[in-house]
Amino acid sequence: MLSIKNVHKRFGNVHAMNNINLDLKPGLFGLLGPNGAGKSTLMRTLATLQNPDQGEITLNGVDITKEPDIMRSVLGYLPQDFGVYPRMSAEALLDHIAVLKGINNAKERKDQVLSLLKNVNLLTHKSASVATYSGGMRQRFGVAQALLGDPKVLIVDEPTAGLDPFERQRFLDLLSEAGEEKIIILSTHIVEDVRDLCADMAIMGQGEIVARGAPEALIDKIRGRVWRKKIEKSEVDAVKEKYDGRVLATRRLMGGVVISVLSDNAPEAGFEQVDPNLEDAYFAHLYKIV
Repeated sequence: MLSIKNVHKRFGNVHAMNNINLDLKPGLFGLLGPNGAGKSTLMRTLATLQNPDQGEITLNGVDITKEPDIMRSVLGYLPQDFGVYPRMSAEALLDHIAVLKGINNAKERKDQVLSLLKNVNLLTHKSASVATYSGGMRQRFGVAQALLGDPKVLIVDEPTAGLDPFERQRFLDLLSEAGEEKIIILSTHIVEDVRDLCADMAIMGQGEIVARGAPEALIDKIRGRVWRKKIEKSEVDAVKEKYDGRVLATRRLMGGVVISVLSDNAPEAGFEQVDPNLEDAYFAHLYKIV
């Protein structure tokens, strides 16, 4: 069990984490939020790269801010940005990271490195320097290094950024297979990643947890209250002003704009009630209009 209680973190006047409380057990946990919501700050804190200003984080009852090695010994971490040694091949660098993770048996290291390179579709590029990889290839390498050593806690921050649809699905499949035995925290702003994988999730905005629950439970809170209408681009500002505080999203479609509004009743003629999706629930909770 990973327990986060009353955690705060400030950077100057910015309250990056404001009274965060979460209890996480093995399985896939999705953390959704826009850029700047505080997701990466929380991930770095859980990875023991920084301490909170207030609050307590425990793993199986042990305070990891006081004993960070307890977390580090079981952690796999894929940050949003990571560096590599410029002259090392993918295979050599993974072997080096495996040594740092305490995998001392040479054959075990080699078998694990090659297996992970195969799983992330980099086996044919194992001798190439990671510094020469494309953005998507480097992201796949990051996935491999995070999975080294069979970690019990896996933290992945914006993991599918830069991946094409095929590689994104490959990565999500890897997470899904690992999710039953590990605590996996998937931090992202891509709603589909959480919808497809996670049975439990939270929405973070402006340093706070604004909603927590199963994706379907969050959707159920707005069921029967989401209305959409296609309007002209010239009408967007006027409609937004008319329904200020209740507009979930606007999306361009075939020369027009589809506007989504949260309302107990039909807003006006032309609006149709629709079955909500996780994106609707995300915006409704993020804007605190549920």
